[in-house]
Amino acid sequence: MLVHFWASWCPVCELEQDSIQSISNDYPVISVAMQSGNDLEVTAYMEENKLSFPTIVDEHGILAKQFGVRGVPTSFILSPGGKIAFSEIGYTTEIGLRTRLWLVKD
Repeated sequence: MLVHFWASWCPVCELEQDSIQSISNDYPVISVAMQSGNDLEVTAYMEENKLSFPTIVDEHGILAKQFGVRGVPTSFILSPGGKIAFSEIGYTTEIGLRTRLWLVKD
């Protein structure tokens, strides 16, 4: 599973969003919109950018703080047992994320 923290105001996150959308077609993805507004604002952003992956709105950054996120984008690859197998801060290529997801698939 990919847990991906991003923000609507983050230009690097915008560069990654098509990769996250593509990955969500093949792997479980949960994204967290950190400090990007309320539910309506995040929904509007996602519709405008044609994004359909599941998203949790973390308007005040509480969930991000619990995960220890210090910058966006931040991606966590979880093993089938729910443990963090990989984490990345900053831009990550789609092939890099897919490779990490493949490595922990079993």
